[in-house]
Amino acid sequence: MKFAHISLFCLLLMTTAAFAGEADVIEVEVSRIGGDTYKLDVTVRHADEGWEHFANKWEVLAPSGTILGTRVLAHPHVEEQPFTRSLSGVKIPENLAEVIVRAHDLVHGYGGKKVTVAVPR
Repeated sequence: MKFAHISLFCLLLMTTAAFAGEADVIEVEVSRIGGDTYKLDVTVRHADEGWEHFANKWEVLAPSGTILGTRVLAHPHVEEQPFTRSLSGVKIPENLAEVIVRAHDLVHGYGGKKVTVAVPR
């Protein structure tokens, strides 16, 4: 009987941790600063639950998968959903017509909705 209670408790904990789901990128705006340097404004949606489960970063990727920039998110955004954060100084090579932006959360890692966006030239 005690084992059944512990198993049920563990199952409930795993279900609760997974409830927030994956972090989704829902909008990206790319602005050219000059040359091959850009600023990205990225909107992420994730049901942050607190310090144990929140969207903790987003990345800008070349189509090849090369990481061009990372915006670390230092705290949960429980009361601010969706939220938008910027990253300046991203170097995007001239030969890239588009980039991919993906988000990451502490429980699921990557896997939510990505956005592919054209690079203004």
